Amino acid sequence: MFRSRGFRLPSGSILPLKDIPSIDELRAYGADVINTTEAQLLLNDLAFVSGEIPRVTSFEHGLPGHYRRTGDGALWEPDETVTDERFLAVDVAGKGIVVFTACSHAGVVNVLKHARTCFGDFRLYAVVGGLHLAGITEQIIPDTVEAMREFDLSVVAAGHCTGWRAITALANTFGEGRLVPLSVGQRLSF
Repeated sequence: MFRSRGFRLPSGSILPLKDIPSIDELRAYGADVINTTEAQLLLNDLAFVSGEIPRVTSFEHGLPGHYRRTGDGALWEPDETVTDERFLAVDVAGKGIVVFTACSHAGVVNVLKHARTCFGDFRLYAVVGGLHLAGITEQIIPDTVEAMREFDLSVVAAGHCTGWRAITALANTFGEGRLVPLSVGQRLSF
């Protein structure tokens, strides 16, 4: 996750993204950096941070056009699977597991399938975060929405990168009572 990243433009050049702070920079700010591919329990076992999310669906292929620097920093290489993405989950008493995604570059269905594997018999109650179904990934909206039905979520709180077409498809499928479009500063009560 600490490599430089960017997107390939139609011209073939790479548009670099702003680098995240390095481990040393994070430590200089007082962070206790745990750099691992394994799942972790945090905050006295209150929160679960996943390890790598297996890619198991046939339609979720990651983030098209995404690149990262090679290990030596000399070249750019494709990184569409964004394997360093994680999810956070908490168990809300009397409800079930709330899964917080980042942008769901792994695919929200892959995220939910992995969460179900991690938590076995616990009910998945909600998914909160970006579903990354705007722009180049719009073609997978029907497959994604259909596959999300199997989780019988009570809340689908879709954020910044979900896109209006996906929000409409989610509302048509799950109803306005279960879909919550997220916005900055919004509070959710479970």
